[in-house]
Amino acid sequence: MKYFQTNESILFGLLVLLCIFLSFYNPQFYSIQNIHSILRSSSTVMIVAFGMTILLTSGEVDLSVGALMSFVTVIVMDVINITGSISLGLIAVFGFCLFIGLINGLVRTVLNVNSLIATLAMMLILQGSVYVYSMAAIYNTHLIPLFSFIGQGFFLNIPMPVVIMLFILPFFVVLLNYTRYGRYFSSIGSNPDAAKLSGINNNRYKVIGFVITSLLVGVSGVILASLMDTGQQGSAKGFELIVIAAVLLGGTSFMGGKGTIIGTILGILILKIIDNGIILMRIPQEFQLIVPGFILILAVYFDGVRKKNSG
Repeated sequence: MKYFQTNESILFGLLVLLCIFLSFYNPQFYSIQNIHSILRSSSTVMIVAFGMTILLTSGEVDLSVGALMSFVTVIVMDVINITGSISLGLIAVFGFCLFIGLINGLVRTVLNVNSLIATLAMMLILQGSVYVYSMAAIYNTHLIPLFSFIGQGFFLNIPMPVVIMLFILPFFVVLLNYTRYGRYFSSIGSNPDAAKLSGINNNRYKVIGFVITSLLVGVSGVILASLMDTGQQGSAKGFELIVIAAVLLGGTSFMGGKGTIIGTILGILILKIIDNGIILMRIPQEFQLIVPGFILILAVYFDGVRKKNSG
């Protein structure tokens, strides 16, 4: 079907139409401050979505990213407050994220638990454990300017979260589209038995996918903590829904075998501009979670139709 062959073109067209509509509805949409706000909030989602694209391409999913991201904000703020060292805070965060990614991957591959169930369980474990770690939000008492710069600063008038995202982006574009490893993830997702017969270690690459995703959550979690200037237990509630909805909207298949980083970026921008439009149009902000829910259903439905037609 032509619709599915031109998915990214359609998403780009939809993005342009949304921008035109909102600019007519409220000229404030094109203000520098508003554009910076959209790009800053989009960047934290994009960073995690790059990993989620890899995972979904390999036929897996991670529902624990939101809970892990909340935990990261608490850990990084607490460690830096105690030690006065950003480096030690980052070591603690990425060590923790590496551990969680490995656990998710090993539960999926060694225990053979479906990733939907395995990461749902991890989400619940993290949501409870963060309150064991700290019952209250942890505020910035170290007052290190460099830490605030990570989420709130600018480089050449570009928000730092965008700069960090742009630094990471090329790696995943090249990985998924121009290396044999990208083909391995696609092969594992589309036909795991054939991939195994061709000599690909399915379990190894699935574990790598979970680890990469968790480490990227660490990056976004540090940015979020810097933006909020605090570590909060529920700061990324519902984040996993937004990430998965955007990745599927972008054209990555929920059933595995197909992934697109450019589509993921377009999907995130569409969702974030809709979020921004909800604010500008003074619609109740609860719709910021309702809309991705509907988009998630539609994206999975159209993915199933595409699979049926291509088969």
